[in-house]
Amino acid sequence: MVSQIISALTRAMLVALLVATPALVLPSVAMDTAQIVVVIAILFSLLTFIEYFGRYPSIVEFRFAPPFNRLKFFAIASVVVCLSIVARGQTEPSALTLIISYVAQSIGELMDFPFSPVQLMMLMLPDNTPFEMVQTVRMSAGVAYSVSLLMVLIFLSMVRLFGWPMRNGAFNVWVNLPLFDPTRGGDIVERLKRDAALNTVLGILLPFLIPAIVKAASYVIQPVSLESLQTMIWTMTVWAFLPASLLMRGIALMRVAELIEEKRRRVYAKAQAEEGLQQA
Repeated sequence: MVSQIISALTRAMLVALLVATPALVLPSVAMDTAQIVVVIAILFSLLTFIEYFGRYPSIVEFRFAPPFNRLKFFAIASVVVCLSIVARGQTEPSALTLIISYVAQSIGELMDFPFSPVQLMMLMLPDNTPFEMVQTVRMSAGVAYSVSLLMVLIFLSMVRLFGWPMRNGAFNVWVNLPLFDPTRGGDIVERLKRDAALNTVLGILLPFLIPAIVKAASYVIQPVSLESLQTMIWTMTVWAFLPASLLMRGIALMRVAELIEEKRRRVYAKAQAEEGLQQA
């Protein structure tokens, strides 16, 4: 019980620190903004503590199949910290901010090729956007999208090369997929494969669709302004990691479907073998 409380508290503190990172790193944050960030950090940390303190999960998927959620957390944290340092360097430059800004600029220019998601994000900006803001958005989008792709590739290699999730022991489908209702009808393998395909398609298309949707909606409603550095950091993070998370979920669901099929084949083969022995 004590270790479970410590584990839940540690995760809750890390989540709260992640939410508050931009407000802590950026040099000037309005008092109202800081208060809102504190409230959101406390809310997310409380939800995390309740989720991981409970014996069984209620929302978080693959909680007992590490490092699925840990990989996502560290990838998002690295992007948020990197973008926060880059944003701080615009007003208070230092050796660290200059180095990270140079790397981020190189990544942004490398990812800004024709028809890339980063270039579509650039086209989403209004025509009168200052050049400095364009550079910042390019760096932020390039870093966020690159890290999200790296996260997906690492998880895919863990699945295909290291046998995730079976290396961590027995895999319980119902505990690791609390939002998946097995009683809705139909074969569970087919449903898992269908959900996996849907998540994979959305994960691939959303980085391209989101900028187009925002650009089209800007003609009707006032678009979200990226002039606020905190808004830009979280916008880029959500834009990059929401599709990547869906893609990871699609890969994980397909892997679970493969495991169930493999278990069924072993059970059927064993039953046929026993039936053959009884007939003999």
